[in-house]
Amino acid sequence: MAASLRNAGAVGRWLSGQQAAVGIVAAGERWPDDGSLRPAVEDLWGAGAVVEALVAHCPTTTVSPEAEAARTASGVVRADLPRQLAACASGVELIVKGFAADVAIAAELDVSAVVPVLTDGWFAPALTDRGLRSAPPTQGRIRP
Repeated sequence: MAASLRNAGAVGRWLSGQQAAVGIVAAGERWPDDGSLRPAVEDLWGAGAVVEALVAHCPTTTVSPEAEAARTASGVVRADLPRQLAACASGVELIVKGFAADVAIAAELDVSAVVPVLTDGWFAPALTDRGLRSAPPTQGRIRP
């Protein structure tokens, strides 16, 4: 499954209906010079927003200290998310490269109802408990 700040609420809501343990990973990225892992604070905020939505929809959810830390970090920047995202290392890097509009779009919290699930090598909208898609299907599927 893929989540971001844009669909965190939808992902958390969908996860709350699943009968399984959930692991949420703030993926990060790779440094361009040596390929080593580069933690990305925006991924921490996105993971925290998913945890927040999951707990909001299922208050009895057990949350690890790491997930609670992500949830707290997300809550701290929530009211000022566009500015915080533009000021973080990845945001600055993208803005300098001419992608300021993309950074602004990425900072739109909970604007998407799509819950992309990786199935057979492709992302497709998740099915709900009633067999309905989480959002209308798009043109084709998205390859990860």
